Amino acid sequence: ASKTKETAKVKKTGTNETADNKAAKKSGLKIVKKEEAPKPVEKKPAPIAKAKPQPPKQKHATKAPVAPKPAPEPIVEEEIFEVVQIGENTPVRDLAEKLKCAPNEVIKELMAFGILANINQTLNFDLAGKVADKLGFEVELLEEKSDLDFTEEEQDDTKDHSSRAPIVTIMGHVDHGKTSLLDAIRKTEVTKFEAGGITQHIGAYQAHIKGLPITFLDTPGHEAFTAMRARGAQVTDIVVLVVAADDGIKPQTREAIHHAEAAGVPILVAINKIDKPDAKPDEVKKQLADLGLLPEDWGGQTIYVEVSALEGTGIDDLLENLILQAEVMELKANAKLRGKGVVIESKLDKGRGPIATLVIQNGTLKVGDPFIVGCYFGKVRALVDDKGKKIKKAIPSTPVEVIGLPDVPQPGDQFMVVQDEKKARQLSSQRLQQQRETQLAKSTRITMDDLHQQIIEGKIQELNLIIKADVQGSIHAVQEAFENLASKEVRIKCIHDAVGGITESDVILASASNAIIIGFNVRPTDQAMKLATRDQVDVRLYSIIYDAINDMKLAMDGMLAPKFKERITGKADVREVFTIPKVGTIAGCHVLSGKIERNVEARLIRDSVVVYQGKIASIRRFKDDVKEVAAGYECGLSIEKFQDLKQGDVIESFVMDEVKP
Repeated sequence: ASKTKETAKVKKTGTNETADNKAAKKSGLKIVKKEEAPKPVEKKPAPIAKAKPQPPKQKHATKAPVAPKPAPEPIVEEEIFEVVQIGENTPVRDLAEKLKCAPNEVIKELMAFGILANINQTLNFDLAGKVADKLGFEVELLEEKSDLDFTEEEQDDTKDHSSRAPIVTIMGHVDHGKTSLLDAIRKTEVTKFEAGGITQHIGAYQAHIKGLPITFLDTPGHEAFTAMRARGAQVTDIVVLVVAADDGIKPQTREAIHHAEAAGVPILVAINKIDKPDAKPDEVKKQLADLGLLPEDWGGQTIYVEVSALEGTGIDDLLENLILQAEVMELKANAKLRGKGVVIESKLDKGRGPIATLVIQNGTLKVGDPFIVGCYFGKVRALVDDKGKKIKKAIPSTPVEVIGLPDVPQPGDQFMVVQDEKKARQLSSQRLQQQRETQLAKSTRITMDDLHQQIIEGKIQELNLIIKADVQGSIHAVQEAFENLASKEVRIKCIHDAVGGITESDVILASASNAIIIGFNVRPTDQAMKLATRDQVDVRLYSIIYDAINDMKLAMDGMLAPKFKERITGKADVREVFTIPKVGTIAGCHVLSGKIERNVEARLIRDSVVVYQGKIASIRRFKDDVKEVAAGYECGLSIEKFQDLKQGDVIESFVMDEVKP
């Protein structure tokens, strides 16, 4: 009798696989079980009913029908999927090449999933896996080799290690007094410049206590800034957790504790506002003890210090404990190595270009050093310390501004001085390419299902946003806050974000995309504002993130009907600056439009970025105090609690008019 081959594909999850078959599958082999010569002990399938005898020379026999039988054991040919390796993001063209098919086949499978794609579009790993499965392949994540990682070996001799300053992060709930505490330590008036008592960007400062330097990181206190605070915990040695004695534990307090514990950083608790009549420090200790921070005087290991940032009490005790904790930790670094650090904040300065604030973690950074940070390669043109002075080098634990970057890096990026400039430039190019591919893969895809719903139902609303801010960290915080507001009914999509003022190109993009422009501590240029008015583009400006989040909630619930609307009453440019003893800094101004009035709110704008907001304290024409000055006239004016006026600044006064329903 001739041999008959009966085959059937079996899925990978089959339960009748033998160990040998599994081993063969891993090797990419096709496993075929063939019916062998009849054996007396082998159970055979039911006899073939009325099958005609086949000619002896016929090679390809017709399959004979098998009589039905309960639970027959099939005689099978097992075929496993071929395994292909792909990365996190794979272009359609490359995937087709790996799957040994035409790109159109991949595009056709994507259409079956309801996804419109072209040959150059990048697919993420999960989506590429689904397509491969449909085409009879199995995918495996290709571990990217360290082509994008860059290390240069250096001899790190422990003999060269020396003590470095501790890096201390101030954390806690909003308005519990973090900036005031840092202000008391630095003996400056930083708090007066912060809108709503909230730190708007992360700052890195160095103070000297009894001749010993301590670097402080001041982090914002709202949950929307989670990523910024987490970055602070990654570079810090000690966390000072500020808790108000009259307010106790809040959600952001717990969040700060979690970040510090996750980073393995010791926590020192500062119970602030003990000068308040309703202060209950013991109650705060009990609440924190329940979270695992047991005070030393209760038998635990957490240091507690009661302070009043307002009155300055307990500050010395806090600093002594910080120095003691740092001594116990024996913090050391090698200043003889090439400089390495972490980007704490970054911004785009009109005069100086992209600037990054770093904390040096090891080695020494010098002017002229070639470096790579994130995706960018550059050379240090200048170093500026936390007091605004230019320096030639920065040693470990020093906060420093670096000038000489080709673009604005991301906060949290690693900064490293390099020796092989050619290799570093190549790496920069590769990282930028990978960044573009990743962004393309993460971008929102237009699906056929969405198109169908939009056309048939018209219920899906997509809110397009353009976000402009004074610093990069603010953009991340605003984006994260808005993403958390997204719902099934309203999809939020940031189509563009950048550091700097609002420009005409932003308005043109918003007009074409039906987008809202969100400005955080920035202002539009005059031309951009005129264009926005003409094209009816909604431009919303904020100095405090909570206001932006609240407005967005209202807009999503029923499209925003504001209770108040801002009205610009006057604009003046600063032409000269004078310093008068016992009075302060006076701006010699020319009123450009409207009128400038005393005791009216005004914002100081420098390079389209809002530097400060406060009331106009006084106005003088010649030697006379006046209440207001009209357009076309000159005057001298001062702004409450602000002295850093500069020639070329713009002063914009405004009032908030109530909008009646």
